[in-house]
Amino acid sequence: MNRYYFDHNATTPVLPEVLEAYTRVARDVFGNASSIHHAGQDARRELDRARTDAAKLLGAGPKDVVFCGSGTEADNTALFGALRRTSPGHLVTTTIEHPAILQTAAQLQREGSTVTYVPVGADGIVDPDDVRRAIRTDTVLISVMHVNNEIGTIQPVREIARIARDHGVLMHSDGVQAAGRIPVNIEDSGIDLYSVSAHKLYAPKGIGALVVRKGVNISPLLFGGRHESGRRAGTENVPGAVALGAAAAVAARDLISESERVSVLRQRMEQAILARIPDVRINGFHALRAPNTSSVCIDGIEGEAVVIALDLKGFCVSSGAACSSGAVEPSHVLTAIGLSRRDARSCIRISLGRSNTPEQVDSLVDALVACTARLRKLSPDYAAHA
Repeated sequence: MNRYYFDHNATTPVLPEVLEAYTRVARDVFGNASSIHHAGQDARRELDRARTDAAKLLGAGPKDVVFCGSGTEADNTALFGALRRTSPGHLVTTTIEHPAILQTAAQLQREGSTVTYVPVGADGIVDPDDVRRAIRTDTVLISVMHVNNEIGTIQPVREIARIARDHGVLMHSDGVQAAGRIPVNIEDSGIDLYSVSAHKLYAPKGIGALVVRKGVNISPLLFGGRHESGRRAGTENVPGAVALGAAAAVAARDLISESERVSVLRQRMEQAILARIPDVRINGFHALRAPNTSSVCIDGIEGEAVVIALDLKGFCVSSGAACSSGAVEPSHVLTAIGLSRRDARSCIRISLGRSNTPEQVDSLVDALVACTARLRKLSPDYAAHA
């Protein structure tokens, strides 16, 4: 049985050229990048090259890129790093952020800071004016994700960054689902702190980065050394950073063509789903979205059942965010855009990537049509609402 992967928002396969770069450095460049001898300086050169490649993708300066262990660590570093400098302070964020933001915000509240959670509209977009109204005299940081991981909506981060700057407040954005999928230019946007993760970019897990704009001071999350210009202690993961840099270079090279290709695939898929399956809707359908993400609400069926049924047919999709799989509660993102608990549980997320083709998309739609028909016949919930 052929198996097709449609869960690129959860993680991505490592590209061959990225794996080659990783293994070359892991094998041959074993020095500590902080050492002054030849082996250490070889590692330092690789690290600096990777920093430059990552910066080019993000429209940032190489010295602004801080390598860390994951996108989650980057988010934690941004929030703790800003708020702990002035604790207790005030954080403004949204109701649809990734748990790496929401759970960090909850911990900051336990430490004495205050947090305002700005709601979003039914389209999954936050209104910048609502963010402006949430700012207080003690506001330290605004954190609004660039692309939502579940429904793909693109937030107006540039406008929010202008508001933040007007009020003398720092602006952070979780760009984990944006980098490599839509154009990002941190320097032009006015964003102060920006998080990315390698494994969403066709690189290995265990490496991420936080861009810290020049002149922005944050407290480190980790202590123990002066690595990463004193912003992240710990001997650098040079092979991981090189892999991230290599993936960033590929993403920058192919950004326009790949975004257009994937956007056409998603349009083909969504049109077929809407035409062939009754009582279905696409969350955020009319909003500006990243080109690869589709959140499909299938009335009368549990999303988890659809995921399992499709997996048995050889298709990998998600019922929401992978970080929340197995959760009893419905997705906080879907309830935040106004879905009932019942409807939120009936959604699946399909996220396309480099390996997907028109033929795969058509096969996925055929399988989804068949699975939906079979599961609805077994669903008293659908019969009651039909």
